[in-house]
Amino acid sequence: MLGATLLAIGAAFVHAGWNLSIKQSGDRWHALWGQFFVAGVGCTVLVFVLGGVPATAWIWAGLSGLTHVAYVSSLARAYDLGDFSVSYPIARGTGAVLAAIGGVALLDDSLSLLNVAGIIVAAIGLWLIAGPADNSHVRAALGVAATIGIYSVIDSHGSRETGGNLYPLTTFIACALFTSIHGIALGRRESMVVALQTRWRLFALAGAASVLTYWIVLIAVQRASVGYVTALRESSVVIAALIGALVLKEPHAKRRIIAACVAVAGLVVLVAG
Repeated sequence: MLGATLLAIGAAFVHAGWNLSIKQSGDRWHALWGQFFVAGVGCTVLVFVLGGVPATAWIWAGLSGLTHVAYVSSLARAYDLGDFSVSYPIARGTGAVLAAIGGVALLDDSLSLLNVAGIIVAAIGLWLIAGPADNSHVRAALGVAATIGIYSVIDSHGSRETGGNLYPLTTFIACALFTSIHGIALGRRESMVVALQTRWRLFALAGAASVLTYWIVLIAVQRASVGYVTALRESSVVIAALIGALVLKEPHAKRRIIAACVAVAGLVVLVAG
């Protein structure tokens, strides 16, 4: 259990860390695209070497990849508009709540009264995090949350249908493909090439971190229950609030940290109840 605990908390730190690198980047869309592009290339090699991915995996991965086009654009906008300690917690926390609701509506999952109580507590915490933040900032973060909820439901179904640990790799490949097509369609081909040539080390580091997060969670759930691991994984919401206060020196630090703890408490009840 100790190993699973350390792995899950490690995944939370890694995820919050690569998001911080995006927030601190001058051009956040290109930073996100570059990260997923490099991750997609690496995952292509891994899938080729490891094999064993059923054809149906690519259908669900394709849908997830299309959703990630909106995710990348909305996350870049959210980080452009406002504070990290608001955007990240609202996006991740609300996304988890929407994924749970989507699971009930579309995947025949069920929610107990304790789960519903967790959703309510999480919503209160997220509302407190938003506080007096600019409405456009909060709307942008909620847009990210919507895409997280959608691709989480898609990936849950895809993973269940394919029954393999390699499914997450196919989602990175699809994300790299569709975000690249989207960028080219918007006339960003030259700037994408320049970004890749000049910032490939940062892209490689962030891309490796995002893939590593997936693999850490996969290893952790082999040692403990999915609910336990997922609950610890959501501690990234508090980590982001702390990063906003200690690293980025963002305002309203005390309120946001306390509110993030409330939100995480609700998320823990949601996933573990």
